[in-house]
Amino acid sequence: MAAPGVEARALFAEGVRAVLGGWAALQLAVAQGFGGPQGPEKAAWLSSALLDFFTQNADLEQEEVEDFLAEVMDNEFDTVVEDGSLQQVGSQYGPVRSSVLPAAGQPPPGTPSTAQFVVGLLSSSFSGLWPFLVPLVPSQVLPV
Repeated sequence: MAAPGVEARALFAEGVRAVLGGWAALQLAVAQGFGGPQGPEKAAWLSSALLDFFTQNADLEQEEVEDFLAEVMDNEFDTVVEDGSLQQVGSQYGPVRSSVLPAAGQPPPGTPSTAQFVVGLLSSSFSGLWPFLVPLVPSQVLPV
């Protein structure tokens, strides 16, 4: 069995992918080719880059997450997101990160069942978008 910290990170990564998979602005940019032929790979990279961003920055504010996502969407997909979804997506991560991922040098705050509960809450925020909630991998272009 994996260590609780490793499992919590894996569950948080799953939550990151779920939220990005349900984000219509990103899915539309990928489906319409705004990121070029590497759009699906860029979307998969964004999932890992966002996870690294959280891991390397302990005290992120929602606005910092929104700015990070806006910058990636602009630089990688030539897309300016003005539909309010940056705020919605950005607001999903802060409480979940602090509940699931340990602070530097601290043991994980909860058990894997707590982490699973938090990922479930994160995913349920996009319950109307379940057709899009599949892992972002280069071989899959998600339907829009």
